[in-house]
Amino acid sequence: MPRPRLTGLGGGLFACAAMVLVAGICWLLFGSSLFVYGLLFVPVAAAAALWVRPADLITAPISAPIAFAAGVWPISGGSGSFGGQLMGLVSALSLHAGWLYAGTLVAALIVVVRKAVLIGKRRLPRRTASTS
Repeated sequence: MPRPRLTGLGGGLFACAAMVLVAGICWLLFGSSLFVYGLLFVPVAAAAALWVRPADLITAPISAPIAFAAGVWPISGGSGSFGGQLMGLVSALSLHAGWLYAGTLVAALIVVVRKAVLIGKRRLPRRTASTS
């Protein structure tokens, strides 16, 4: 596993680009299956939360839903007009909100654990110095 190096913006761009790529794969191989798209969203959200640098941890659960929406737009199945595309996007987001919540929850849990580990590492040297 590579060390976390992405900034908050880089993590968001990584997640958006990955989800657009996943949407393209779902469109080509699985006939625009939103189930497969949602299933692949969870590991992308986890990867974004794992690879963001510690100073920007809060951005991972924020960028995950944005990436989901950016990628689902091409495969949402709306008609040719702007209104039809928008309705297809809203329908896809509402019908597959479970995947959206699951990926966001995974990203948030990873961020909370990483932050707790960072806080624990900062407090550990203080405790050992004060007990000596």
